[in-house]
Amino acid sequence: MTPELRKRFFIILAVIAGCFASLIPINKRINLGLDLKGGMHLILKVENDNLPTEQAKEDAVLKSMEVLRNRIDGLGVGETLLQRQGQNEILLQLPGVTDRDKALEVIGRVARLEFHLVDADESHLKDALAGHVPDGEELMVMKREDGAPILIDKDVAMDGEGIKDAQVDFSSTGLQPKITMSFNDKGTKEFGDLTTAHVNERLAIVLDNEILSAPNIREPILTGDAEITGDFKVEEAKLLALALRTGALPVPMTVEEERTIGPLLGKDSIEAGIKATILGGVAIVFFMCLYYFVGGFIASAALAINLLMIMGSMGLLNILMPDSQVTLTLPGIAGIILTLGMAVDANVLINERIREEIDNGRPLAASINTGYGRAWSAILDSHVTSLIAAFFLFQFGSGPIKGFAITLSTGLIASLFTSIYVTRTCFNWLLSARIIKSLPMMHLFKKPDFNFLNKKYICFAISGSIIIAGAVDFIHKKDTAFGIDFAGGQIQEFKFSQPITADALRGLLKQGNVENAVIQTFPNAPQNVIIRTQQDTHAQVVAIFKSRMPDNAFQVLRIEKVGPVVGQALRIKAIYAIVLAMLGMLVYIGVRFKHFSFGAAAVVAIFHDVLITLSLLLLFGRQIDLLVVTAILTITGYSINDAIIIYDRVRENVPKMKNKSLPDVINESINQTLARTVLTTFMTTLSALSLYFVGGEVLNTFAVVLIRGFLFGTYSTVWVVSPLFLWWQGDKKW
Repeated sequence: MTPELRKRFFIILAVIAGCFASLIPINKRINLGLDLKGGMHLILKVENDNLPTEQAKEDAVLKSMEVLRNRIDGLGVGETLLQRQGQNEILLQLPGVTDRDKALEVIGRVARLEFHLVDADESHLKDALAGHVPDGEELMVMKREDGAPILIDKDVAMDGEGIKDAQVDFSSTGLQPKITMSFNDKGTKEFGDLTTAHVNERLAIVLDNEILSAPNIREPILTGDAEITGDFKVEEAKLLALALRTGALPVPMTVEEERTIGPLLGKDSIEAGIKATILGGVAIVFFMCLYYFVGGFIASAALAINLLMIMGSMGLLNILMPDSQVTLTLPGIAGIILTLGMAVDANVLINERIREEIDNGRPLAASINTGYGRAWSAILDSHVTSLIAAFFLFQFGSGPIKGFAITLSTGLIASLFTSIYVTRTCFNWLLSARIIKSLPMMHLFKKPDFNFLNKKYICFAISGSIIIAGAVDFIHKKDTAFGIDFAGGQIQEFKFSQPITADALRGLLKQGNVENAVIQTFPNAPQNVIIRTQQDTHAQVVAIFKSRMPDNAFQVLRIEKVGPVVGQALRIKAIYAIVLAMLGMLVYIGVRFKHFSFGAAAVVAIFHDVLITLSLLLLFGRQIDLLVVTAILTITGYSINDAIIIYDRVRENVPKMKNKSLPDVINESINQTLARTVLTTFMTTLSALSLYFVGGEVLNTFAVVLIRGFLFGTYSTVWVVSPLFLWWQGDKKW
């Protein structure tokens, strides 16, 4: 073995060892996203718009974050994520928290405690009930005691800022819970002065504009202790005590976006993701080894290292930046599977280039060296354009989508190392050790000679018909074409112990006054059901199931809720992501190929692929959501890869075929790269099919979009980009 080969093997082994080291222990190095381990993802809006100054608005957000952090610590939830987003939004992630009602109660309660003196004059109360409320007073009703009316001073006698602690206790009977409070020094003095000055008067205890009780002050309370009694349930008293001791929110908050994932769905998603990864990987490895023999085995080893590098990079990021919260999400698993499929593209391209050199009569060593040299520019360009799409996914995507972008990016970077450096090292070692003297490979096309350009008008007609049909369907459906990510609303997914039909559920929901619900069932999982509504109907739906189907037990798999404002913002972000990704690719291709006409044709073809894919999605009754946009951006990277491979060959052939016209050169180049195009499409579609069949319901639409996008991406590269490029190029020389 030569010193150069030893050096290359040392580098490869060092990378492998580093990846293993960064993954140990794996349960601490790879953080699972909420969609895999269960939990809640919330976007909370601080309602500070009505505050008088910018400083007051800023203070309200900071104070809200402080109160939330204290409340979450009181719940005992570990590994939480609490960070500010934008001007008045807070991102909150609660891993492992699946008691939705309890979490929302703790987070959303303002917990503003106030003490008001009660007007005991009966005549004043009668006047107030008749509609004549005395100045400076307010008529309210007791939350308990059957809603008895009570007249209180508007002025706050004392607020809850002085509370030091609040705990749940029980009455002398030991059955009825109550809340005992203790004040700090300042609060003790204020409460002592208040009760001393108003002995034998009633003091109303008001929490969030509701009177909980109005006890009589029998004597001054100087100890700094007080209690709130009422018809509390134990759990309600615990949550109220937690809210009181952690302080009041300065202003109310609303849940703009919610994604609650049950532990069962997380477990199922992990199992489905592992199955899809194994199935997709085995299918790709089997085909590569069958088709390319030795070259296929080398490519498969490179894929294994590629997978290790993706996982190792995630572990390394979590070591170097422990606060980065780099997580493995369900879309991230999809990104890994897809990356493996796309990484094969580079290996296919290299093997096809080596085959061409061998067919031209070159020696094996020269064929390998030349094959790598000629494949390099196309591999680099195709990876960079895919990274551009991944960059905009990361910039404009939410948590799980960012996870997809991270795994896609790291996978593409790893692919450059494994497909070029690792495989070439293996080939050079096999040559130097004289283990191989030839590289037999199967042939998909011996010498293809199809005239692709003469079918352009038929293809334009097919594409135009599909796009027009999709546009008409979109106009007809309007907002129903969008999923809750973009239109707002709520998704609830349940798993029943016994199968249930959509019609039966629809009837039950209508009886329970849950109208206009969209119900989706799955033939391969008849116990699972998804319910889509415009409003938050979870409490109603659960109550209906419990009362009307007591013998059919169910589990909540997930709840997703997006407000209309957030939905519109996500829709705008999705448009930005797609448009900016296309512009980025246009600029890069224009610079690399020094021809705006090719870049423009390629981007128009990408736009064509996006419209075709969306049209077919709508025509088959699916909705557009964030995962669909993720798939669309993935398709744009894949489509441009195909175009780059073909036109890299055109760039190479123009000097060799000076006597041929540009249409003939393009047609010849398409034929020369046809085997690579078909093989890559086949293997990336294999990886998407594994997602479709065993990746679970959540990724089902994502996989459908990818499959159609891959097929139409190949179609557009051959029959759309080429004619458009020729039309733009005109008589100008390439």
